[in-house]
Amino acid sequence: MNYRELIEPVIALASEAGDRILEVYATDFDVQSKEDESPLTQADLASHKIIVAGLAVLTPLIPIISEEEGLPDFAERRRWRRYWLIDPLDGTKEFVNRNGEFTVNIALIENHRPVFGVVRVPVQKKTYLGCEGYGAERREDGSAAKTIRVAETVSEPARVVGSRSHRGASLDAYLDNLGKFDLVPMGSSLKFCVVAEGGADVYPRLGLTSEWDTAAAQAVVEQAGGSVVELDGKPLSYNKKEDILNPWFIVIGAADRDWLALLPDGE
Repeated sequence: MNYRELIEPVIALASEAGDRILEVYATDFDVQSKEDESPLTQADLASHKIIVAGLAVLTPLIPIISEEEGLPDFAERRRWRRYWLIDPLDGTKEFVNRNGEFTVNIALIENHRPVFGVVRVPVQKKTYLGCEGYGAERREDGSAAKTIRVAETVSEPARVVGSRSHRGASLDAYLDNLGKFDLVPMGSSLKFCVVAEGGADVYPRLGLTSEWDTAAAQAVVEQAGGSVVELDGKPLSYNKKEDILNPWFIVIGAADRDWLALLPDGE
């Protein structure tokens, strides 16, 4: 499959979905709760419809998993060699809090790996792309695309991005082992993208996420020269089990430090 042929149409889809999200963002929108008590808005659903409809036209033979749709049985999806994995609005809590730190995530998974990913940041009018065989870039509306790379060496103090909405004792223990650091709290898959463009050295995620939260941005990081690894050092992978929860992981930009060695005892 020629992934490069997907770049322009998928970026256009993500931008269209982002514009629809912003239309809702500008209103006095309602907030519902899902079964897991996470928030759901009209923007999540509108973005979902745009992306799913667009992908069905673009690649009608490739199945789609979306956060806003029922998860197919593992007996069915375990046979998929390739599929789309999307989060129509990643960072709904940030959306509800109106801090602008939410994204649209569209990833193509092949053989359990994200080989193509688009992350749209609607408020910033910015798009991140990671495409195997092409590389990683950042596009800002009205400007030329810019190739991005992770940082080559760790800054002093180390630059760490962490979740704005999900911080716990495990992350605090990790940071205690880090020495001097600057922590920038941030929402959604933006944390990955900041690492991918060299704005941070590491993002330790010692808490729960789902596969649709991470896939698109993982493609951006990996194509920018970084890595996303589980705590045993193996790359974060997809569609290998019945549930869609990720294990804890670390997003590594600057690779001249052993970030896994800083894990608290017992992790």
